[in-house]
Amino acid sequence: MKQITKMLFLITVIGITSCSPKITSNFTNPQPKLSIDENVALLDIDNNLPENVVKVGELRFQDSMFSTDCSFNSLMNQARVEARKNGANIVKVIDKKKPDLWSSCYRLKIELYKYDGDVSSLNQYKLKLD
Repeated sequence: MKQITKMLFLITVIGITSCSPKITSNFTNPQPKLSIDENVALLDIDNNLPENVVKVGELRFQDSMFSTDCSFNSLMNQARVEARKNGANIVKVIDKKKPDLWSSCYRLKIELYKYDGDVSSLNQYKLKLD
């Protein structure tokens, strides 16, 4: 009976953790954490970075083969949360792979930047409800 309980617990943990996309991060220059009230600009591949930005780090979102909730909007929202934690106010997509035959998820390479100007004035991607 004890082994069955352990096995069910293990299956539950694997099931919960395998449903989210794999996130790899590399923060080379973390800044002080941003408050929830501070704006974070979301720049897609076509949106240009302003001048005088400081690179904070990088994120990579990959499919874990059992991923759910990995639409472009969902991943951008997760990137915005990570950006705030590390003091970045610009999320810039540098590579984007759309869902295809091999993966039902978006795969993104993202760079995070700190900008001292007004990020709300930047031409940026607007999140949509999925």
